[in-house]
Amino acid sequence: MVEELNRAYLDALSGDIAGKKADLLQAQMAELHPADIAEILDKLEDEEVQYLWNLIQTEERGDVLVELEEDVRVALLAKLSNREIAEEVLEHIDSDDAADVVSELPEERAAEVIQRLDTEDREDLLSLLRYPEGSAGALMGTELIRVELDWTVSHAIREMRRQAEDVETVHSVYVVNASGQLLGRLSLKRLLLTATSTRSTIGDLFKEDDTHTVKVTEPDEKVVQLMKKYDLVALPVVDDHNRLLGRITIDDVVDLMEEEAEKDYQLASGLSDEVESDDSLWDMTRARLPWLLIGLFGGLAGAYVIGVFDIERFPSMALFIPLIAAMGGNVGVQSAAIVVQGLAAGRNPRDERLFPRLLKEFSVALLNGAICSAVILGASLALGYGWNLSVTVSLALIAVIIFAALFGTFVPLTLDRFKIDPALATGPFITTANDIIGLIIYFGIGVLMSA
Repeated sequence: MVEELNRAYLDALSGDIAGKKADLLQAQMAELHPADIAEILDKLEDEEVQYLWNLIQTEERGDVLVELEEDVRVALLAKLSNREIAEEVLEHIDSDDAADVVSELPEERAAEVIQRLDTEDREDLLSLLRYPEGSAGALMGTELIRVELDWTVSHAIREMRRQAEDVETVHSVYVVNASGQLLGRLSLKRLLLTATSTRSTIGDLFKEDDTHTVKVTEPDEKVVQLMKKYDLVALPVVDDHNRLLGRITIDDVVDLMEEEAEKDYQLASGLSDEVESDDSLWDMTRARLPWLLIGLFGGLAGAYVIGVFDIERFPSMALFIPLIAAMGGNVGVQSAAIVVQGLAAGRNPRDERLFPRLLKEFSVALLNGAICSAVILGASLALGYGWNLSVTVSLALIAVIIFAALFGTFVPLTLDRFKIDPALATGPFITTANDIIGLIIYFGIGVLMSA
């Protein structure tokens, strides 16, 4: 285990690699967990990664590969032969991880790698690759323990031993009928302690339960909701006829949640693509520039709004422009964030009626706006800005807060209905739009108050 992956450790490791101290490095790698090895490889240069990779135990290479950062993994795969990918990687990892690795290869090369697998592994992998990304089928693995209802206990135990060779952790023993339809789960305790004879059948021991399942075509967000709601460590995947196809484990769901959280955070931060701090200058620029340009044109639109209004007649109104813009942006992002969180957790289903949601948000915004407007009215009068300007700012603030709250609620719900990631609404889009509309409201009320 690497307690602290600091610069001194990496420098020493690079020195050992440069000195070709293969025996020392091989002994060090043998003592580390695959995740720790992957963390080290993520920090090294390409040539160092290649050298160290060849010293990792063959049966651990697959587990190390799936833990690598995507760019490091893709670069390493490009240097491995088709035989190495098939025999040293895919044959030593779960089918769901194998499908993820193969999907990162060019189409022609992926086909060549798959042909090098044995028949059973090849069929499992091809079946998983059929399912679209974002579905339960793309997330599941085929390694599991299943027994049939009419098997005897002795037959079931023999079959379980054979199946367990491909299963790293036995989460559940699934009971199916002769057609492969899932009936439920059987605990190992019940199998071993309740059977009166080895000739007893699984049907004698099995009691139907409320095993939760997910359809293979369901979106992966449904998987997350089910496993979170029922505290599951494994979730069986079935087809439309309830035939058992595979299982999804908690580690797959944790990885998915982490990926989605990172994606949503980057969208909210105004990044159009996933980027890392060590990405190239072009990649980082390409990810940031689109939203910066949107913000730039939003700023130009705001300047145009200010230019249309004769600010020279009421120069004191310019003092409160930053306040109006900031409050509108903050309220809009707050409302959007609450909606996005609810959608991610399944608390706001797509078929929920829009009007009740907007009405509730309007009520909250009205209360918050009234309090903030009263505060700004009192503060403005106390600072000597005069009655007309203070009332104008106060009225504009409550109007902007209400609009921003409704807009921040409406946009993510609308995006979700069109199956566009609603996290997009928590970023610069909301802030820029609210800045422009907020200024229009502010100056519109200023014109009415001066009439």
